[in-house]
Amino acid sequence: MEITLPAGATDARAAVLRGWQDDVLMLAFTVPTERADAFVEGLSPERELKPKLPLKGAETKSSGDSTGFAHLGLPEPDTLKDVRAGWVCLDCNKAHLDSLEVAVHRLDDRNSRVYLSGTD
Repeated sequence: MEITLPAGATDARAAVLRGWQDDVLMLAFTVPTERADAFVEGLSPERELKPKLPLKGAETKSSGDSTGFAHLGLPEPDTLKDVRAGWVCLDCNKAHLDSLEVAVHRLDDRNSRVYLSGTD
């Protein structure tokens, strides 16, 4: 993904899920909230990150336990409350991915987890 973690990032986890057509690259880390916001701005999102409503019931079961961020031992951002998400400007993306989505989940008063999911 060619992403540099911000200073103070902890609990970084990454994986590549190989698909028959596209590969999914995932990166997640925890960082102080003010650094999370600065990190996101540095990615040049296409628009301001918008709140995302969590999926419920059968919608969450369709993702399974061995796909997406659950593969990294993390909750899926789509299932959490207080998540902001959006797409990164691909023309500005030095990793040359087909798409890159960023989601930020506020964990507590001080820290947030940043989720990045890209397709290649």
